[in-house]
Amino acid sequence: MKFGYREICLEHDTGSRHPESPDRLRAIRRALDDAEDIEYVAADAATKAEVASVHADEYVRSVRQFCADGGGNWDADTVAVEETWDAAMASAGLAAWAAEAALDGADGAETPFSLGRPPGHHAVADDAMGFCFVNNVAVAAERALSERDVDRVAILDWDVHHGNGTQDIFYDRGDVYYVSFHEEGLYPGTGDISESGDGEGEGQTMNVPFPPGCGDADYLSVYDTIVEPEFEAFDPDLLLVSAGFDAHEQDPISRMLVSTGGYGVLAKRLADFAERTDAPLAFVLEGGYGLETLSSGVREVHDVLGGKELADVDTEPSEDGRNVRDALVYQGFGPQ
Repeated sequence: MKFGYREICLEHDTGSRHPESPDRLRAIRRALDDAEDIEYVAADAATKAEVASVHADEYVRSVRQFCADGGGNWDADTVAVEETWDAAMASAGLAAWAAEAALDGADGAETPFSLGRPPGHHAVADDAMGFCFVNNVAVAAERALSERDVDRVAILDWDVHHGNGTQDIFYDRGDVYYVSFHEEGLYPGTGDISESGDGEGEGQTMNVPFPPGCGDADYLSVYDTIVEPEFEAFDPDLLLVSAGFDAHEQDPISRMLVSTGGYGVLAKRLADFAERTDAPLAFVLEGGYGLETLSSGVREVHDVLGGKELADVDTEPSEDGRNVRDALVYQGFGPQ
């Protein structure tokens, strides 16, 4: 794969006890050390105008000044230092690069994957939260919509937390279809099935709040029967994945049961959809706080898209998974 990576992203120092640490990127790099067909790309940082295209001007100015003044605790979870501004701009630029590379034809074993931090999907239009300052995937989507021959972008967010920021930014827009797989009741407490878009975006936000204990078969069942048909009807010109790996069965902060192999199977489903519908595919790193589970998940995606045989994962959804699928149908999603 082509991996977007910048050393400045290591300079966003959250402290020795914070789960979103520079060690996350270091662990991924170590896991990829012996992988074949790896290319690292140090893409340009996002511009202030690109960030302001999805965030309020006053908020962007406030974050920049907060970092220039030395940073600190923006809130209880979201920490900055002076270098955080540059890291956040680099992370957003890497995400935008991933979208651009996909649109330029990088696919298969060269599918682009942005390895930036801080992550982004909790950053709403006018505030930072949940470790996130700039919504990276939103910057990527907006650049594609503004500067390329792209009319519609689909986003699948498989991070274990609801991507409230991405939802907030695109909730009333008709050119982005946002789907979030997340653990029900987990931070930030948003992402109910009933939150499905407004105005021109009505019906183009799909929240899939899985009860704790759901795993591979539940994710794949909802993807196969609900998400893929919805994406196919939407007919996206670009498909982006907010790829957090904290729904892993061994992640320390969630109660989900997705396996390393399950992430690979889901990534292959998306790659097959992208190839069949001519919708370029790119991945943008979000969460994942067990270093082993995070790094093995990224490596699995790389290996599978490079041709590795898929893992043999469970395909029979649990009762909870079936109930979620039925609730989505009742809400009006999927084939009726």
